[in-house]
Amino acid sequence: MLFRLIVPLLICIIQLNCTAQTNNSDEIAFRDQDGRTVGGPFENRDFFYIGLPDQIASVDTSPGWDQKGQRILITGKIYHLDGKTPAPNVTLYYYHTDIAGLYSTKPSLDQRARRHGYIRGWVKTDQNGTYSIYTIRPAAYPNSKEPAHIHPSIKEPDISVPYWIDEFVFQGDPLLIDAKTNSMRNRGGSGVLDLQKRGELLVAKHDIILG
Repeated sequence: MLFRLIVPLLICIIQLNCTAQTNNSDEIAFRDQDGRTVGGPFENRDFFYIGLPDQIASVDTSPGWDQKGQRILITGKIYHLDGKTPAPNVTLYYYHTDIAGLYSTKPSLDQRARRHGYIRGWVKTDQNGTYSIYTIRPAAYPNSKEPAHIHPSIKEPDISVPYWIDEFVFQGDPLLIDAKTNSMRNRGGSGVLDLQKRGELLVAKHDIILG
């Protein structure tokens, strides 16, 4: 009986972590200096700054790298709206579930960010707009139809607050049905990652378009 009560509660908490990016009564969108919509509201945007390093590299290895799962590399460039001009000094914050589909925590995690779990990190694009994230492939939420995904958000140098872009999801995921793909807004470009095997690593080249 206790198990039957705990499991629905756990799923509810996990899904709350997921939907927190879109449920914001204070902001409905973020716009650049020309008034164009550039991303979605980020309700827990303060989490973006919790644990933020003083110096952020263009390459990051997530704390989930040591889990016993499939290691992946997401690498690419961030461009301005024209899709050709690299955007340097753009910070990308990401977080995702572990190999069990949970936003697990560790004692070392700042408890203010526990809803995002401990598998989280930042990269800042170099002068060529390049970034790379080494992490573990996340699992889908337990007993859920939501596909496995990574939450990304962006902080541009000339925009005062971070904003979210489409979740990174994985091509070939059996839970990634057409309805889910069609519901994505392509903010930042398509969030569907095509992982290709490179030795023991799965690699996705993923470019992001600002604006």
